[in-house]
Amino acid sequence: MTVEVTVRTIEPTPKAVIATATTWAEFPTRWAPMLDTVWSFLRGEAPDGLHKHGHNLMLYKDDVPNVEVGVQVTGSFAPAGQVVASTLPGGLVASATHTGPIAKIGDTHREVRQWSEANGYRLAGPFWEIYGDPDPSTGDFDVDVFWLLVAP
Repeated sequence: MTVEVTVRTIEPTPKAVIATATTWAEFPTRWAPMLDTVWSFLRGEAPDGLHKHGHNLMLYKDDVPNVEVGVQVTGSFAPAGQVVASTLPGGLVASATHTGPIAKIGDTHREVRQWSEANGYRLAGPFWEIYGDPDPSTGDFDVDVFWLLVAP
C-alpha cells in the first residue's frame, strides 16, 4: 500500500466530543455508542447552527489511548452530559487519505508515521481521523489521517 503524504499547517477545528480513556482492545466496541450520543445531542439540544455539515472524527491523544470521539462543529458550547466542546489541534501535520476498507486504516497510519520519520519530521503525539461520506456502491469511505508534527 502506498499513500501520498503531505505536510501542511492547519488551523484548530472545533468539535463536539465524548472523551474517555480506554484500551485498544475495548475501543472498537466503545466508539459507536459515543458517536451516537454526540449525534443525539447535535440533533436535539445543541444550539442552532452548531452543526453544519461537520464530519465524524476520532482524536487519539496518546497510546493509552485517551480518545475523543465526535463531530466537527462551528464553535464552542456549554457541556451537555458527556458531550463537551473541544478542539482538534492546529499546527504542522503530516496527512494522507485512507481509501478502501476501514479495517486497513492502520496501514495508512503506519505509512504516514514512516514517511514522516524518513523525511526528518518528529511526531508530536496526537493523531486523528476525519471521516468522509460513504461510497454508496461499496460502503467504504475516505478517511483523512493526521499526525501532529513537532515544528522545526
